[in-house]
Amino acid sequence: MSIKIFGEQNLPDMPWEDRPAGCSDAVWRCSANPVIGRNPIPSAPMVYNSAVVPYEGGYVGVFRADHKCNMPYLHFGRSDDALNWEIDNEPIVFEGADPAISHIEYAYDPRVCKIEDTYYVSWCNNYHGPTIGLASTKDFKTFTQHENAFLPYNRNGVLFPRKINGNFALLSRPSDAGHTPFGDIYMSESPDMCFWGKHRFVMGAGEKWWECVKIGAGPVPIETSEGWLVFYHGVNGTCNGFYYSMGAALLDRDDPTKVIARLKEPLLCPEEDYEVVGKVSNVIFPCAALCDAETGRLAIYYGAADTVTALCFTTVGEIAGMLLS
Repeated sequence: MSIKIFGEQNLPDMPWEDRPAGCSDAVWRCSANPVIGRNPIPSAPMVYNSAVVPYEGGYVGVFRADHKCNMPYLHFGRSDDALNWEIDNEPIVFEGADPAISHIEYAYDPRVCKIEDTYYVSWCNNYHGPTIGLASTKDFKTFTQHENAFLPYNRNGVLFPRKINGNFALLSRPSDAGHTPFGDIYMSESPDMCFWGKHRFVMGAGEKWWECVKIGAGPVPIETSEGWLVFYHGVNGTCNGFYYSMGAALLDRDDPTKVIARLKEPLLCPEEDYEVVGKVSNVIFPCAALCDAETGRLAIYYGAADTVTALCFTTVGEIAGMLLS
């Protein structure tokens, strides 16, 4: 189907592989997976659940790096092709924060969203428990930390790439202090990226078993003529723990709290060894997507088994077509 994509760059050189012969799946894995394997930098044996964006003819990223002590921090990385990464060995140093929140005990699962001429980083930040940290940068050299968006407990803060009805908009998943056994997606608004309110329910854990425990927003929403295309993780509870898969939904362009459509089945489930075996088994956790507006090609980055970073491919048209069929 013919779908217009708004606000995305033309990325003809973004990572891409055609669908493998004999594959009928809507989403297919990169043959080079995992694109970031174990021990990518001396300080951190595991890099996953990370954000990637195009920047100045190449690509940059904010990466979750679990250090040898097992504490997660955010590291900056750069790449010419979005496949081979040079990741800084030391964490990002945030500037300008109020002393009450400036000490970062841990930081994980970042997203990066460009709004106008500024790149905003959102992540799970510690402030007497997990909440949504926010920072901004224009050059990926200086990162200015803002106020945390919410009180604890909250995770999976994902910004929309433009203001909606005059306000910044953010998806999040209220949680608890631990490995939350529940979770629905909400949207909040802010006039200034500081004070957040008008909290509204978007969608909850589904009736289908693959997402019956909790859900959480993934990459930055992609604006199309049919609505906001949102990829998310859905979690099932099993005898051996949680099982994370990837799903998709379409939200109204003017009021994203309205769900236009939502897939009943997951797009990608843990099957490959690097998804099934790791620090946390059976995890596919999407956090970033590159989109070529001209072709609709999508390259989706996901954390696999809380250990490595992997990549999969699809198109906006194919997923939107499935949602609207």
